[in-house]
Amino acid sequence: MAKTDAFLPYFWLTWSDDLLTKNELTALQQFIGIQDWLTTAEKKQLYTSIDITAPPSRDTLVDWKSRIHQTLAQHPRIGSLFDLAFELSGRDSGVQKAQNDFLQLAQTLGLLDGEVLKEFQSPHQTRTSSHETIHRFDIGKMTERLDAETATATQRVKSILSTIPFEYHDDRDIDAYREKVYEWCKLLANEQLGSIAYPKAYGGQDDVASYFAVMEALSYHDLSLVIKFGVQFGLWGMSVQLLGTEKHHQKYLKDIGTLKLPGCFAMTETHHGSNVKGLETTATYDHQSQTFTVHTPHPGAQKEYIGNAAKHGRMATVFAKLLVNGTDYGVNAFVVPLRDAQGQTLPGIAIGDCGPKMGLNGVDNGTIRFDQVVIPKENMLDRFARINDLGGFESDIPSDNRRFFTMLGTLVGGRIGIPRSALSAAKSGLAIAIKYGDTRRQFGPDGGSETPILNYRVHQRRLLIPLAHAYAHHFALSHLTDCFLQRSEEDQQQIEALAAGMKAMTTWFARDALQECREACGGKGYLSENRIDALKNDTEIYTTFEGDNTVLMQLVAKNRLAEFRKKFGEMDASDMIGYVWDKTKTALTEKNPIARRNTTDAHLLDPLFHLQAFRYREHHLLESAAKRLKRLIDDGMDAYDAFNVAQHQMLAVARAFLERVILEQFQAAVSKTKDKKCQAAMENLCKLYALSQIETNKGWYLEADYMEGAKTKAIRKMVNQLCWELRPDAVPLAEAFAIPDALLAAPIATKP
Repeated sequence: MAKTDAFLPYFWLTWSDDLLTKNELTALQQFIGIQDWLTTAEKKQLYTSIDITAPPSRDTLVDWKSRIHQTLAQHPRIGSLFDLAFELSGRDSGVQKAQNDFLQLAQTLGLLDGEVLKEFQSPHQTRTSSHETIHRFDIGKMTERLDAETATATQRVKSILSTIPFEYHDDRDIDAYREKVYEWCKLLANEQLGSIAYPKAYGGQDDVASYFAVMEALSYHDLSLVIKFGVQFGLWGMSVQLLGTEKHHQKYLKDIGTLKLPGCFAMTETHHGSNVKGLETTATYDHQSQTFTVHTPHPGAQKEYIGNAAKHGRMATVFAKLLVNGTDYGVNAFVVPLRDAQGQTLPGIAIGDCGPKMGLNGVDNGTIRFDQVVIPKENMLDRFARINDLGGFESDIPSDNRRFFTMLGTLVGGRIGIPRSALSAAKSGLAIAIKYGDTRRQFGPDGGSETPILNYRVHQRRLLIPLAHAYAHHFALSHLTDCFLQRSEEDQQQIEALAAGMKAMTTWFARDALQECREACGGKGYLSENRIDALKNDTEIYTTFEGDNTVLMQLVAKNRLAEFRKKFGEMDASDMIGYVWDKTKTALTEKNPIARRNTTDAHLLDPLFHLQAFRYREHHLLESAAKRLKRLIDDGMDAYDAFNVAQHQMLAVARAFLERVILEQFQAAVSKTKDKKCQAAMENLCKLYALSQIETNKGWYLEADYMEGAKTKAIRKMVNQLCWELRPDAVPLAEAFAIPDALLAAPIATKP
């Protein structure tokens, strides 16, 4: 101890609010100056401690308070600020003589003994500052639970991407970036990953499940690579496989899978984005020459945003209206050459470059126009429709409408790959932000160390709720993939609707989660080196390609209404009575005063309560929308107009349906998890997902009189509590995504 330590309490109190006022500075300077028991050197040292141009560091402040706290602990009978100063000085006689001066200084600074001692006696560690990461479950086992049957393919892709050839590229030179992405695709094709879903006879492995896993794993890397890969091996290759027949498979599939034949998927037109049925490109058949003439009738009918078109594509699956002898047979698919083997554009083909985009600049999106381009008859992809030997149109599906949707239904895989890719991007962002939040320290209790920002409740809400949603979407997409792989003709429409809805919900989630991750990382999240900008920009288009999300949600709502009508149409009198009785029992059970205001922890955390609440909202919205549409139509409104009037209700119907499906699949995944520690963490995540969704929709639940205000308030508190309880698991849960450091590649996600 030194006698100058007597000043520590006064210095700490004046600096602890990070601001030394002019009056405080003057009072301290005058006090030091009149103390004749201090040497000149000691006074100089003390003046240094109150130099406003060089304030003490936080570590210095922490040291001061630590010494003060230790002194109080050693001398519990200290009853005043001066007593504390006297003990800190080692009971120096000079300090004792200056007691009145010290008392006057305290009065000048506005320091009251009781408040000051209480402040110093507070512990250094608080509940907030002491919360930290704990490994309460085996991360490897959680990863195994997430990857499930596709773990081998997933791990293989991650290992390949972690090698030197796949190091991230500086994307400011777009031409060089496109070539790098093309080179990456070739490397993946050489690893036989491009052809993995194709039949074994054409160089593939007939493994569609692994194809989806490959797409998901690739999405932890550069998303331009994912889209380029998906266009080549998914859209272009799968269109040939699923819309073509044996002759097309033999001619094209092997070369597509090895990237010897780069191609495009030319569906979208400038004036007909999501309205595929309204496409205007024509394919006119001439029986005498056994050819089709593909033509773009006006600029608005040009193919636009076509991946692989601007630079690398040599052929394309072109969707066009089939015209035979003046009759329009609707949209069909044709293989059309674009460039020769040397990359030169063929006669009649005009290709433009879409140029720089908001993201995905490693993909060469372009426009394509056809000026009377003649192709042979066999270039029609004729699995569902064909031109017979007499030059007539024939199909096993007589309805143009049904044939059109059957053709598109075979390509629903794209609406599974895209949300899985988006979710991987969201997982990357969450892993970066959560790891940074665990190490980034800011503020903290007075006298204590700074606190990890992930310990703050608001920060937990910003990141742990999206983390819960990421897990929820993961298991829902796994369910969708299984349904797709095991589909039958009877459930095709249901799978298409579910795929459309999950594509919309997951890509919207990814967009919002990445924005939250960016903000949660502050200025560091704005730096390109930490990759969140690339993840945000590249996934922005996910909400509108493979179908605009809002349009897709309308498709889901229409499907739900059709199922609703079908359900009632198949009921006899006894079924109807039973249905009404079940609904009445549900209403009596769920809307009685006790249930509406039940705020006990056991009730709020009950998975059955969560599922009942989701189902109630879904059924109520569906019935309400159906009744409204019927009323509008009964009043004489055209069905098209009625649907437009009720469009916002349709979107609510679709969202409620999908939220229920996601929750059901998350709960099912939790129940099937064998490792008890992993299951416990997942249970809390599932409860957080459910309650956060109820909180989001609390206005609806209050309007529907399903809950009272006291209950929604209790749910908000429970969400906060779950976030707090999950905080020690946050980093391990993010690490369970098993994203290699080489792919995450964000300095802030690496502990110093």
